[in-house]
Amino acid sequence: MKPLSRLLVKRDWRHGERIPRTGGVIIAANHLSWTDPVLLSHFLFNNGRWPVILAKSALFRVPLLGRAVTGLLAIPVERGSSEAAKSLRISSQRLQDGCAILFYPEGTCTRDPGLWPMVGKTGAARLALESGAPVIPVAHWGAQELLPYGEKKPRLFPRKTFHVSVGPPVDLSKYAGRPPRASVLHEATADIMAAITAQLAELRGEKAPETPYDPAGR
Repeated sequence: MKPLSRLLVKRDWRHGERIPRTGGVIIAANHLSWTDPVLLSHFLFNNGRWPVILAKSALFRVPLLGRAVTGLLAIPVERGSSEAAKSLRISSQRLQDGCAILFYPEGTCTRDPGLWPMVGKTGAARLALESGAPVIPVAHWGAQELLPYGEKKPRLFPRKTFHVSVGPPVDLSKYAGRPPRASVLHEATADIMAAITAQLAELRGEKAPETPYDPAGR
């Protein structure tokens, strides 16, 4: 994956030293393109962590790709089924084993017209509060220029730059000891998404929207 990443993009990597080198950790990132996992995995690997990715279960059934994601220890996610919670149980065990879980709290590539992070789903927050693992917010920019969401043909030229910025751990201490009710999980998720958005605003040199885009229209 590293040679492919080097071939596809130039690099602007910031604050990699903020990623813990050992122990279970949740890497929470924004999602812009299907190329995100490859480019972000290169960044994480070069900063001392093997990224364990949560991936749609359908990918595990694709010839060759399925073998690759299985070999990379990816965790299958069954969307919209009773098996969806299984991915969190596996993730919790991987955190206990000291893995770095790469989480996209939005659950899919952003649909925000300005490509800012959307309202997140609560899985990453639930996992963090139950496990006590630190949440490291990571924002990236540029993958959408290489392969815009919904397109199948990459735009290789001119060569794009993949920008990454890592923030300090998200402070979730105010939720410690509180029952994991929906309101608590939504508040913690909002804190995680705000931290990711702050890093993206720094990368883009722009002010983020006051309210994140909600695809459900809530």
